[in-house]
Amino acid sequence: MTSHGYSPAAAAAEHSPSPWSAPPAAGPLHATLALPGSKSLTGRELVLAALAEGPSRLTAPLHSQDSARMIEALTALGVRVDEVEGTGRYGGDLVVTPPTTLAGSTTIDCGQAGTVMRFVTPLAGFARGDVEFTAHASALHRPMGEMVHALREVGVDVDDGGRWALPFTVRGRGHVRGGEVHIDASRSSQFVSGLLLAAARFDVGIHLMHTGDRLPSIPHIDMTIECLAHRGAHVEKPAPNEWVLAPGPLRAKDIAIEPDLSNAAPFLAAAMVAGGSVSVTGWPAHSTQPGALLTDILHRAGARLSRTPEALTLTGDGVRAFDIDLSAAGELAPTLVGLAALADGPSTVTGIGHIRLHETDRIRALVDGINALGGDARELPDGIRVVPRPLSGGLWRSHHDHRMATTGALIGLAVPGVQIDDLGVTAKTLPQFEQLWNEMLEGTGERL
Repeated sequence: MTSHGYSPAAAAAEHSPSPWSAPPAAGPLHATLALPGSKSLTGRELVLAALAEGPSRLTAPLHSQDSARMIEALTALGVRVDEVEGTGRYGGDLVVTPPTTLAGSTTIDCGQAGTVMRFVTPLAGFARGDVEFTAHASALHRPMGEMVHALREVGVDVDDGGRWALPFTVRGRGHVRGGEVHIDASRSSQFVSGLLLAAARFDVGIHLMHTGDRLPSIPHIDMTIECLAHRGAHVEKPAPNEWVLAPGPLRAKDIAIEPDLSNAAPFLAAAMVAGGSVSVTGWPAHSTQPGALLTDILHRAGARLSRTPEALTLTGDGVRAFDIDLSAAGELAPTLVGLAALADGPSTVTGIGHIRLHETDRIRALVDGINALGGDARELPDGIRVVPRPLSGGLWRSHHDHRMATTGALIGLAVPGVQIDDLGVTAKTLPQFEQLWNEMLEGTGERL
């Protein structure tokens, strides 16, 4: 199984001709924001709705590049997805109508969306005909060999030319046998989620066993199991890192999508950098999103948090040094590392080795970015160590990565002159980032 790593030469080629000047905070913040729906929940519910017994409606879903890629992929397989009027601020609801049989003889471009790569490829086994999968050049390095191996174990014919990577072709036969699967999901929990999402439609279901030493982002697997339960599919866990799902129908259901709590991270963290308070409306009392861990994580870094039925509010007055294992929520690492560069002492973020395999090698990109501004960050085998130093303005490279771009904006609150080479990459999961960031700084967002 091969993969391609971070390339300094490729990174240098990413410079945009129109950098975005990150605005410094003029004073303490006083903002209340409503964020769009969860990317992770939107993707999972779209897939389950495509396999359900009848039409489903997703209320307040995320409308973003990743969501559009998922919808395009499902549409290519014959699923009907209609946007209808809803009550959300950021776009309509989605009505998903599954076909009798998924269509083949098509091509799916995953773009940069890991969820499309890992969640839709199992569905292609149900299609009648070949389904070709490709991706954006910057995403072809993302691990897929484990999924190719697992699909072959459950009886899916995958022609990858011996590369164990995209692009490849799934030769759909209209059904998938299923059965016992051994997979090393150390590099992405999405392998487990992708198989579980499709497994209720396998002929004999699935008995899935993770064979690796570690399993990142367990909350995302819990999210998948909860989404399945809402549609009548019960996942049993006979042992740690082992899941059993019997075959059966998936219930058609209307689902309300929670706000994206991970996308809330830079906004909440902003109050720690600039002082003042930021509130995020609609924060759920219970959530399987990894972003739900922010309340504990940011409290450990010195924030004060309070909750009402309407919102979660963070009040900040600087950043306290912290050491944290972030293996359960690696997607929060860029924000936490950005905070560490502005903390009152050295901080360490560990348990994040798997984020080397996201849109970019996030560990190396974060270290290079902080050091380029005069900071002191160094790579660890499984994390990053940051010793705060006075930072100066300069170019912050996004590396085609939405969370790298938002981290640059966070640092720019305290460091005048930071320029993000391509803020447009935030459209991957939050097209409204610049608008919301400006609303936060101006205090013109939602009112409680």
